[in-house]
Amino acid sequence: MVGKWVLGALMFGVASLAWGQAMVRGQVLLIDHARRHSKSDNANVVLWLTPKVQAVSHSELLRDFKATVPLRLVQRDKAFHPHILVVPAGAAVEFPNHDPFFHNVFSLFEGKRFDLGLYEAGTSRRVHFDKPGISYIFCNIHAQMSAVVIALDTPYYAISRRSGEFSIPDVPPGVYELQVWYEGSTADVLKSLTRTVTIPETGVSLAAIHVVENTSLTHHKNKYGQDYDPGTYDPLYQQQQNEN
Repeated sequence: MVGKWVLGALMFGVASLAWGQAMVRGQVLLIDHARRHSKSDNANVVLWLTPKVQAVSHSELLRDFKATVPLRLVQRDKAFHPHILVVPAGAAVEFPNHDPFFHNVFSLFEGKRFDLGLYEAGTSRRVHFDKPGISYIFCNIHAQMSAVVIALDTPYYAISRRSGEFSIPDVPPGVYELQVWYEGSTADVLKSLTRTVTIPETGVSLAAIHVVENTSLTHHKNKYGQDYDPGTYDPLYQQQQNEN
């Protein structure tokens, strides 16, 4: 899955415009830390390029992006869809409930901290992701539900496919900082992958990026910092179970 927010939104002056935009390609390989071997599924690694020089304000980027792209994290079949959502910093994201029962979406760990409370089928809530960051999203009723919202201040990003391949089109030539994020890697591992890359007008194919998987968010607490046992702390949980 590949995305960009606005074609040519970040420029490096008249010279950049004369050159046009370039394609950035590459591949990520996930490495299992415990078994010390490559994984077969290399999807859902997010990579983005931030220019060293930015000539267009972020507010201009956000204005054009919001006009064309709906931002939603849908709750359906006791899961969030999509699991990973990349948005521009400053954007508002809708959280519609398409299940026939209550959900309680919250994020209290990193990035944007919020608690939407219980809301019923057919209704929606909105969250404003006002600054760049990684937000881990959960449901206080259903422990198996999780998602990640990544708010960026650049429109040049990609999400790797199962093969690990990714491409970022229409990148103005220039010098960028490349950053990498993966849900199963620690902050130290991801920080070590940050690098400076130069994008020529002819585009570039990056060397393979090896990402070590060494952590998991599978086991998390509820919004009260307790282990999941909904019947003991959610007054409406038993009611909705009786109704379904």
